[in-house]
Amino acid sequence: MGITEKEKNKRNKIIIGTVISLCTLLIIYFSMAAYFKNHFYFGSEINGINVSTKTVEEAKGEMASKLKTYSLSLEERDSKNEQIKGSDIGLKYNFGEQLKTFKDRQNPYKWVSSFFNTEDSKMKIEVSYDTKLLKERIDKLSCFDSKNIVEPKNPSFKYADKGYTIVGEVNGNKVNKEILYDNVVKAINKEEAAVDLEAANCYVRPKYTKDSPKTIEVKNTLNKYVSSKVTYTFGDGKEIIDGSTINKWLTVNEDLGVIFDEEKVKSYMESLCNTYNTVGKVRNFSTSSGNTMTIGGGDYGWHIDTAKETQALTDAIKEGKTITKEPTYLQTAAAHGSNDIGNTYVEIDMRNQHLWFYKNGSLIVQGDVVTGNVSANHSTPEGIYKLKYKERNAVLRGPGYSSPVNFWMPFNNGIGIHDASWRGEFGGSIYRTSGSHGCVNSPYYLAKTIFDNIDEGTPVICYYSYGKA
Repeated sequence: MGITEKEKNKRNKIIIGTVISLCTLLIIYFSMAAYFKNHFYFGSEINGINVSTKTVEEAKGEMASKLKTYSLSLEERDSKNEQIKGSDIGLKYNFGEQLKTFKDRQNPYKWVSSFFNTEDSKMKIEVSYDTKLLKERIDKLSCFDSKNIVEPKNPSFKYADKGYTIVGEVNGNKVNKEILYDNVVKAINKEEAAVDLEAANCYVRPKYTKDSPKTIEVKNTLNKYVSSKVTYTFGDGKEIIDGSTINKWLTVNEDLGVIFDEEKVKSYMESLCNTYNTVGKVRNFSTSSGNTMTIGGGDYGWHIDTAKETQALTDAIKEGKTITKEPTYLQTAAAHGSNDIGNTYVEIDMRNQHLWFYKNGSLIVQGDVVTGNVSANHSTPEGIYKLKYKERNAVLRGPGYSSPVNFWMPFNNGIGIHDASWRGEFGGSIYRTSGSHGCVNSPYYLAKTIFDNIDEGTPVICYYSYGKA
């Protein structure tokens, strides 16, 4: 059966329409191909800037225009914000032939493919800037103004009645310029809009925080020290060293090292010495004649060993000890309190040239003596001394003399009590012109009785009852 005229006309119209459509498409295709010989593909981006359908020169202009308005925001602590403008640092693109090369890669006859393949539609061009201008701009930032800088600080420690507590660290706002500079350079090269200084770790941070193991360790060490309690006894008296005093001897350095100020411990110990040492101090002494004499000088009395006791106290505190003790003494006396002489002593009244020896409160012996020659400037010195030792059958030597004695009891360097067989009498005023070289010359019986009953360390009290003769 043949084709009708109507069907034939319809087929011809379809063919003609198809041809026209193809021709139209070809015209559009080749027109666009001609267009994209000098223009970038649709969707083309350079450094994130849309340069679609622009020529190379138009793209350069567009990019340069936008770069002029570029500004990098520096987001700082406390909601502060500063800007580095591209115009401040001579920011520009290093175009060279890169845009042309980028354009040349886009085959104008393949423009349709740009809708499906973006590989050839994006590129990155490096920027350049004046390094000197950038450094100068960074130097002028408000965050580097010394008036605005708050230094970071490690945690500190506060003492109260119940011990030490931690005072949190201070973060401050000090910026590490080198780190900031590196982050600014990276941001500018990427044309980023902002640098968050906190996130970029630009701030100088305290080495330790309140939760650092080192901080907790220091707190525990401090509390161990102030938990110590050292009680010194001085007869009926006592001195207590506890946290209220110890905390004043402790500091913590910037690296969280606990510093124990031993000089302050020594100073404290010296204050104890001033209170409780009695060597050389003035004492009120009730004489055998019934008078009260004020006597100072000599080497008898209590004397704390400052060096040893400073170390002992330091060690006890560092170990967190609670102890009661007597100090370590270089020298002790018979008793504590206002009368440390006790009731065993030798008493010599040099004005009246008389000696008494008491033991445990009982008078053992007394008698006249001859003391140092006043006219020859050999007066026996006043003071309260301790017997250094006693020696039988000694020979006393000095300039121009050598004297053997039966009983020798030195108490003040080369001055001592001894028998004097060469003397026929004792007492009176002999000492004024014919006295000794400073020693206490005694009759044989007196020297022997003292020698037989006295012990090393016994006080020897020398005085002039109404002032020196």
